Amino acid sequence: MATRDEMANSFGAEAAAYEEGRPGYPAEAVAWLLEPAGAHPRVVDIGAGTGKLTRVVAEITAEHGTDVIAVEPDAAMLDALRNALPGIQTLVGTAEHLALPDESADAAVLGQAWHWVDPVAASAEIGRVLRPGGVLGLVWNIRDESVPWVARLTEITKGSHAEQLLADGGPEVAAPFGERIPHLALGAPDHARRAHGDGALAQPRHHGDAGGARADRP
Repeated sequence: MATRDEMANSFGAEAAAYEEGRPGYPAEAVAWLLEPAGAHPRVVDIGAGTGKLTRVVAEITAEHGTDVIAVEPDAAMLDALRNALPGIQTLVGTAEHLALPDESADAAVLGQAWHWVDPVAASAEIGRVLRPGGVLGLVWNIRDESVPWVARLTEITKGSHAEQLLADGGPEVAAPFGERIPHLALGAPDHARRAHGDGALAQPRHHGDAGGARADRP
């Protein structure tokens, strides 16, 4: 059986199918994740894949001259991103190992990716790269199981790693974003909640089928 790391790095062989089949992210949800980062943030998209989230970040921040960097461990996925978004800076790396200087970014975002990382090591590394007051934003597209055939599909497939993480009460983040926060589970597929360094949760906002959480670096 493949390990989690092997599965996390297996998407490149099907990069074209991934790009065609995976949905994008609602701009409103992504804007909410980036809200604390200021008017002209430098944003790092980690586990960027073919650029699904990178594209939305670039579009909603274009008028502010935002600097967007896409980080991805899989070379084939990164090639697909470069072809789709030729103006975006790209780096090979992971959430646990970022080739970026200390305090060099205002926001780090992960779309459909946090369930692949070591939350303690990734939190520490992202915290190193973020400036004080920077924000870590996590977002997922998840199934709407109020639709009967979708609920039945989940019964058969047992859910993805992302859905299992959310169902188990995740995501979790660790220092320097405060203590581990085990209760950022979304109340419904169309809710997003923000997480601060002290673990406090704001009221949910509706974002279609995308659920997200964010943590502020002290």
